[in-house]
Amino acid sequence: MNLDFKNLEEFSEYVKDISRSLRDKISSRGWAYTLEQKRVINKDQFDIVTNTINKCRKLGLLPIDFVAEESRQFSGIEKPDKENIIDVFGHYLNATYNCADYYTPDWWKGEEFYIQMVVEKIDLVTLFKPVCEEYHIPIANSKGWSSILQRAEYARRFSEAKSNGLKCVLLYCGDHDPDGLRISEFLRKNLLDLKNVKWEDDTPGYNPENLIIDRFGLNYDFIIENNFTWIDNLITGSKRNLADPSHKNYKMPYVQEYLKTIGERKCEANAIVVLPDIAQDLVKNAIEFYVGSDAKNRFEKKRDDLRSELTSFLDESGSEDLMNQIFDNIDDREV
Repeated sequence: MNLDFKNLEEFSEYVKDISRSLRDKISSRGWAYTLEQKRVINKDQFDIVTNTINKCRKLGLLPIDFVAEESRQFSGIEKPDKENIIDVFGHYLNATYNCADYYTPDWWKGEEFYIQMVVEKIDLVTLFKPVCEEYHIPIANSKGWSSILQRAEYARRFSEAKSNGLKCVLLYCGDHDPDGLRISEFLRKNLLDLKNVKWEDDTPGYNPENLIIDRFGLNYDFIIENNFTWIDNLITGSKRNLADPSHKNYKMPYVQEYLKTIGERKCEANAIVVLPDIAQDLVKNAIEFYVGSDAKNRFEKKRDDLRSELTSFLDESGSEDLMNQIFDNIDDREV
């Protein structure tokens, strides 16, 4: 049998039929090996298989989570505990006693906006993450997002927020160059490509038509104000220079406008790493533009309400006295 890769419906039904006999999901590449073993493709068709499966996932012909994400990390690693079992029991009991500090409420219930953030450089994730955690905002590196499942997952969170009546906001920080300044178009298109996906639990895809995409940095005034270093070229990831008349995009309006106003230079987002305080103020201001300066107080009140609810329960049920007695026994025991 030779598969017809142009008949996507037939292809999808064929691999779904095979998947019913598998115990676990396999990666897109794993499907190429599977089809080779069944003698329906040759080795030189591996890329066609992976591309076709991903295309079917985008179109909703296959569930978006039809495949397993590839990972080279070891699993199943176990390390012996160094503490004795009674001490471990005490730690777990203490965690139970203070579970209101670990319980995750719906932070966005009653809010107007739901925010997620993507940045172009991995260093910015490290830099911005402490501030994002204070406001309970997911953050990820968008550079080289080849995983359509990763995009689908953050789109799914937007879809859930939208269904709860929230306005969805995607904050972005990246390089100051011709492509970086029009990143909103790319981000929206990446999400539009997945609007027809379906999940195995029948959750539909997300249409980003009303999504607010806010590129909050790096912007020209911010670069000048902080005296960041300009790089005197417009070489892209493909190693070609946008300022070269032979480049296919050279004559495009967005490139010409950039060359006219900024010149043949760019500023990479990593430049902000050397000014961590200014960087964190930048991201804080971008977030508080939507949630307000008192957002952390609102979030902390939700945590305080949980603590009060748990304290009342422990007091009314008599559980607190019993737990304190157990703690005393653990402290008094002979080791």
